[in-house]
Amino acid sequence: MEKLKIRTLADIEAFERTPLTERIPAFSPYHLIQKGSAINPDATAITFLFSGELYQNPMNVTYRDLWANINRAANMFYDLGVGPKDVISYLLPNLPHTHYTLWGGEAAGVVNPINPMLEPKTIAEICQAAGTKVLVALGEFPGSDIWKKAAAIRKDLPNLKAIVRVMGPTDEKEGIYGFDETLAKYNGAGLDSKRQIAPDDMASMYHTGGTTGTPKLAPHTHFNEAAMTFMIGQAGELGVGETILCGLPLFHVNGTTVTGSFPFSVGARVVLLSPMGYRDPTLWPNFYKIVEHYKAVSFSAVPTILSVLLDVPKGNVDISSLRYLICGAAPLSVELFQRFEKATGMRILEGYGLTEGTCASSINPLYGESRVGSIGIRLPYQEMKVFVLDDDGKAARDAAPNEIGSICIKGPNVFKGYLDQAHNKSLYPREGWVNTGDLGRQDAEGYFWLTGRKKELIIRGGHNIDPMSIEEPLYRLAGVKVAAAVGAPDAHAGEVPVAYVELQEGAGLSEEAIMDHLKKEVGERAAVPRQVVILNQIPLTPVGKIFKPALRWDAISRVYTQQLEGLAPLCDGFQVQVTEDKVHGSLAVIEVTGAKVSADEIRAKASELLARFTVRYQVEMK
Repeated sequence: MEKLKIRTLADIEAFERTPLTERIPAFSPYHLIQKGSAINPDATAITFLFSGELYQNPMNVTYRDLWANINRAANMFYDLGVGPKDVISYLLPNLPHTHYTLWGGEAAGVVNPINPMLEPKTIAEICQAAGTKVLVALGEFPGSDIWKKAAAIRKDLPNLKAIVRVMGPTDEKEGIYGFDETLAKYNGAGLDSKRQIAPDDMASMYHTGGTTGTPKLAPHTHFNEAAMTFMIGQAGELGVGETILCGLPLFHVNGTTVTGSFPFSVGARVVLLSPMGYRDPTLWPNFYKIVEHYKAVSFSAVPTILSVLLDVPKGNVDISSLRYLICGAAPLSVELFQRFEKATGMRILEGYGLTEGTCASSINPLYGESRVGSIGIRLPYQEMKVFVLDDDGKAARDAAPNEIGSICIKGPNVFKGYLDQAHNKSLYPREGWVNTGDLGRQDAEGYFWLTGRKKELIIRGGHNIDPMSIEEPLYRLAGVKVAAAVGAPDAHAGEVPVAYVELQEGAGLSEEAIMDHLKKEVGERAAVPRQVVILNQIPLTPVGKIFKPALRWDAISRVYTQQLEGLAPLCDGFQVQVTEDKVHGSLAVIEVTGAKVSADEIRAKASELLARFTVRYQVEMK
């Protein structure tokens, strides 16, 4: 099969002259993995590390066993009554079993991966919305509360017929089946159901954004996922037997696609970096040793990970096998980008994607120019444009080069709308096009640049947080008049939630009391705000709506002001003012008064102090 080496947009356009259906070898992940497994059945498909410390003593799974266990899982689910439209939800860390469940589950029915760190109430709501028929969950395990959550919600799931317990025994009286002992009973050679998977059959539904109200579930067809797997294969580079590291969670499309269906489809090896992935504290001191030991070619990360790795001494290990890493999910600081590449010698490919597009939409070209700070050019066979919208959310016109507008996507990887039709309002600015909710611009050479978000999601370390999950609990607190949650810059997580509150007269609430309330009421630990700020008046638009850009600017100003305290010995004082910028979205202007050293020294110090933040700034001497 011809392999595209992308240098410019023109390479993609030339490649697209051949229709995608003539290039793609199969129309479902199941069949793509079958083809990848057949390349060398005795090769290692998965290397599972029990922890970062035990990287030299892994569990290995061959392609022969991966393929057999995917079929066994499919047949197990089929025997439990799962048909093509029935839903299997899973609450699992990163395990080989997670891949058996995902790909076997898709061959039997529809798979619904769920973040096991969510609170039980939120997990139950997702399962209810999905119509979960079988729940797969990790059994009782030290340091994990997954089984406790699964047991707590089962009574709230009216369609539930069985629970499959990973690392735990069978209890048929309770409708519980031990994964390993049950799996072993089934045929691993093929599907007992004799199912013929159609490209437009639903394969999965991923939860995206929001932990209040009706959960947003984004369904993917088998062809969505197969097309996405192929597209990533053209944008990246991974050969038979080569190694990619997986540290992102397997309830997220990046983990399941970039470090799942893609490497499996080409016969590569996936190293699962422990059940906790990047959250394993023993991983970091050993990360570069793991790269050297397994001769990893690539890994996928969010900016948080690069920030942590920058502080890990590389020592004398040989990481020359690393050809590139993919970074996305949140903006990457230009300074962090440059420092990381210089310190490690790795090539960073910054990209962009969303669950609604199955995984990825654009990336800086591996063989072409990386424009630092951009999210690259579109992937093959996927359209990506910037539209200027009218007041009704419809595309009034295409944006001019470098004009900010709404980034929209279209293509065989793009979903057909949320499961709940109520969420599809304003989703389509033009027929066939999905509004990502992100604001950005496209330059003359086709590179896209993010400038902000029209949708108000807060992205904490690549994790989407709906402000409503914070605002609704605030409004339930007596004494709160107006409340809003926005993202504040954070050196480690990219951004963290901050809550702004305007109180009713005589309420007498303190910021500490409000924070205590949120810690109890917010349904997701990652969504608990880092800070609560009480204002005399929340800024409003002329029509009385909360003007969130002003709150985001205030949050940036507070963080930058605190971060720039290191300027104090160099000047009499400074002020940070944040405003809208037509090119970058937001701009922090740092006004320095009474400089005691040269302007260049002050700018160098500011650059050092703000190196890991993504909001643009400029220093002005007064």
